Amino acid sequence: MDKKDIIIVGIESSCDDTSAAVLCNDVLLSNVIASQKVHERYGGVVPELASRAHQQNIIPVVDTAIKQAGVRQKDISAIAFTRGPGLLGSLLVGVSFAKGWATARNIPMIEINHLQAHVLAHYIREPNVDKQIPTFPFLCLLVSGGNSQIILVKSHKEMEVIGQTIDDAAGEAFDKCAKVMGLPYPGGPMIDRMAKTGNPRAFTFSKPHIADYNYSFSGLKTSFLYLLRDHKKENPNFIEENKSDLCASLQTTIIDILMDKLLQAANDLQINEIAVAGGVSANSELRAAFAEYAKKYGWNIHIPPFAFTTDNAAMVAMSGYFKYMEQEFCPMDVAPFARITC
Repeated sequence: MDKKDIIIVGIESSCDDTSAAVLCNDVLLSNVIASQKVHERYGGVVPELASRAHQQNIIPVVDTAIKQAGVRQKDISAIAFTRGPGLLGSLLVGVSFAKGWATARNIPMIEINHLQAHVLAHYIREPNVDKQIPTFPFLCLLVSGGNSQIILVKSHKEMEVIGQTIDDAAGEAFDKCAKVMGLPYPGGPMIDRMAKTGNPRAFTFSKPHIADYNYSFSGLKTSFLYLLRDHKKENPNFIEENKSDLCASLQTTIIDILMDKLLQAANDLQINEIAVAGGVSANSELRAAFAEYAKKYGWNIHIPPFAFTTDNAAMVAMSGYFKYMEQEFCPMDVAPFARITC
């Protein structure tokens, strides 16, 4: 390592994944994630269990990330951590660890907005991997279990949410509809797999008419539930016999809703630099839709590698690097927050 290199350790603990990453300038050296399987039996994340698992995982995860990166602890420039939004108990574990670690090594702390970190994941560089990064300004569709937003990204620091869900997020719609069909948690990836063998036009579901660039998925969920209820009255085996078609039709409807608003925003603002981020950006049909729209409308698209779609510390470290360059450090009395928009 050169003496002028900036080495950032990132910590992510906003939900049920404990992650640590090490970045040298803008190049990723390691990204370690410990997932929590305990929530599968409950069909969703249990906050108390999540925070306990973070307490068990955080020290070995950080230690592994540093060893994999091959850096000396004395060369670490700062520690970046997710301050929020997320589950408060889970965030407390990461924030508390960062405070203790920074104090012990006399290095600065950098607080990171989880949603902004997802957007900045596009700037992570991996060794020996060439990639095109977004140029400003660009639009980013941020879709996950808790958020569905269209963000106008003007710089690394300046981001404006121009559209967001007024109720449920797209990922939440995937997971809740999957649960009704008896699919295991998390339901989104399972729907994506089953949809590959289904007919996306087999069933029609309600699409919302929401003003501006905002989203709504509660009506879609209700429409989906009513369809299942009505068909099960005539055929108790309806779900099992039509599961692939249901998955395909549901997925296509959600993607259509997401892309319609994004296209509207891109046309209105005359921006053709378009990115996607968040857990739902791993969805194969959403990725295909981005490729289709790029070809049809001349978009220059940016789709993250699968490793950077779900919650990960690499994106936190990347955000930390940009803040380090501006010397934006946070005080020791900083507290996590559960909710905010970026």
